[in-house]
Amino acid sequence: MKIAVLPGDGIGTEIVAEAVKVLNALDLKFELETALVGGAAFEAYGHPLPEATLKLAKEADAVLFGAVGDWKYDTLDRHLRPEQAILGLRKNLGLFANLRPAICYEQLVGASSLKAELIADLDILIIRELTGDIYFGQPRGRRIATDGHFPGAEEAFDTMRYSRPEIERIAHVAFQAARKRSKRVTSVDKANVLETFQFWKDVVTEVGRQYPDVALDHMYVDNAAMQLVRAPKKFDVVVTGNMFGDILSDEAAMLTGSIGMLPSASLNASNQGLFEPSHGSAPDIAGKGIANPLATILSAAMMLRYSLNQEAAAQRIEAAVKSVLAQGLRTADIFSPGTTQVSTLEMGAAVVAAL
Repeated sequence: MKIAVLPGDGIGTEIVAEAVKVLNALDLKFELETALVGGAAFEAYGHPLPEATLKLAKEADAVLFGAVGDWKYDTLDRHLRPEQAILGLRKNLGLFANLRPAICYEQLVGASSLKAELIADLDILIIRELTGDIYFGQPRGRRIATDGHFPGAEEAFDTMRYSRPEIERIAHVAFQAARKRSKRVTSVDKANVLETFQFWKDVVTEVGRQYPDVALDHMYVDNAAMQLVRAPKKFDVVVTGNMFGDILSDEAAMLTGSIGMLPSASLNASNQGLFEPSHGSAPDIAGKGIANPLATILSAAMMLRYSLNQEAAAQRIEAAVKSVLAQGLRTADIFSPGTTQVSTLEMGAAVVAAL
């Protein structure tokens, strides 16, 4: 099982190191190879996604990714900014399905900003289409300067588009996932305003007819955003486009108490995947040893489940995380009175010990 390890920037190096320790604690044989990506790669090679890193990712069975980005790179030409690395990996690996579970652990109910009764036993799976929509539409606006800004321009635009095959394949992922859960899918769109999402709604409905055992309902994105904080447990599997999925999955993250708890998987048609925490590089806390590694450790569990066919090992990691939380150990982002605050290293060591 060959894994490309791409720590990236900021806290990426700290949290990925703990996930690697957890993987090495399993009785499995991995071939782990580390490479630079993002700002770190730009500093070394002048590009956020060097050819050697991309080659490694393509040849691997899975990619364990940390995070990229730093404010100091905001003045770079857009195509050289660290965030272009993740976009390039998605495009070159054909990663079209982003799976983001939002699970509220029993021990963290008090860490959520919502009332306990609203989020107790919360378990949502948001499936975001990852390679289409407005993020990959036609070039943005008029008079595009080399730095990605528009000095003197009077308008700018982005093109939202989807093709039938793109919608069909993400819909199949959602319905197949629902069959393993509660057999309910909510498709989120803006069909009342956007032709693109009327098309989305029509195609998802057509695909849904192939899954008569799965209930399908449709919801406008503004209502979905409201319902996520009003009655989040009414959702099970949510499928939506790239931009809406980007926003809603981050909103759902905060239902769990901290985005530091949320893993994610991005898969292609062969189930080769990139696995990363849902949070960013957090340069403001990098190097302080206070970042929460649990989202990355849980991403490693998703990697074992979806790309490496090691379900038992994935469950072992998830059980170890629950055990550590039950012991009352908390990083700063999920700390509350009566619990014990630990560092990034200590949290990783506790998960290894629990294994």
